[in-house]
Amino acid sequence: MSKLPFDIQSIFKINSDQAFNEKALEIFYWQAENSPVYKEYISSLNITPSNITNIEQIPFLPIQFFKSQEVITESKVPQTCFKSSGTTETGRSQHLVADLNLYKNSFTKGFELAYGEINNICVIALLPNYLEQGDSSLIYMIDSLIEQSNDVRSGFYLNVNQDLHAVLSNLKKSKTNTILIGVTYALLDFIDKHATDFSELIVMETGGMKGRRKEIVREELHQILSNGFGVKRIHSEYGMTELLSQAYSKGDGIFTTPPWMKILTREISDPLSLCKVNKTGGVNVIDLANVYSCSFIATQDLGKIIGNGQFEILGRFDNSDTRGCNLMIQ
Repeated sequence: MSKLPFDIQSIFKINSDQAFNEKALEIFYWQAENSPVYKEYISSLNITPSNITNIEQIPFLPIQFFKSQEVITESKVPQTCFKSSGTTETGRSQHLVADLNLYKNSFTKGFELAYGEINNICVIALLPNYLEQGDSSLIYMIDSLIEQSNDVRSGFYLNVNQDLHAVLSNLKKSKTNTILIGVTYALLDFIDKHATDFSELIVMETGGMKGRRKEIVREELHQILSNGFGVKRIHSEYGMTELLSQAYSKGDGIFTTPPWMKILTREISDPLSLCKVNKTGGVNVIDLANVYSCSFIATQDLGKIIGNGQFEILGRFDNSDTRGCNLMIQ
């Protein structure tokens, strides 16, 4: 295995499209040689890596490989293995993470770019806690954000709605910057019994009905949640087991990526060709933080790029397994 040809922290210093494209190509050439699964996939397409000269030519590894293969660069020993929330029938994706500090840097910097310094925010989670679901990358992230928060009221509150209602009332009274992040069904269960009026609260849903409620379109869901919490907009997080970075929406389902992450869309009928802006296609993700697995992933999501680094998620391909990362058919 050849040594990574740059300082890994440099990906978080990217400040232009040109810098992103240069770093993406640098990582592509390195992974094409040092990530065995990706290398074999590129070879199967009869693509010569040295012929790739811009990011739009880069082949994207189908996300299904994370179910059947160990996607990690040579000689790297995983520090942990995150698993998706897929069912046993469809199989669970697994992401072998070689550097947990890299993941922590990525999600912390990405979160703070969107919402400000974490130590000034109270983080409330309507999610299973780390002891219950320690193989979830989302739970690991939220657990770390709670730990980094300076507010003693930060924590997991799933299945303790009465306690959560009291805490939210206290946070509102003290005018504390607060983010409530939760799976969809838990947010709906809470407002069924404890509708509140906390207009400054940031409510972030991560998707996931888990068969507990009828699936509904995003606009209807967000209207119900907005009314139940007394807020104008519902925020969302777009991330998945196979990634180390996240995009955030501050309303209307419009997501923005951090500078080291980029979304492209591919033609549905020709997966090796990219779509134009404002056309629905399959979502391809470039996540430069995924340097020790694969930074170029073709997901099973349908989406649309709307310009200025922003995108929408519109659903999933037919017959793809339901995942708990903010994916609702519309």
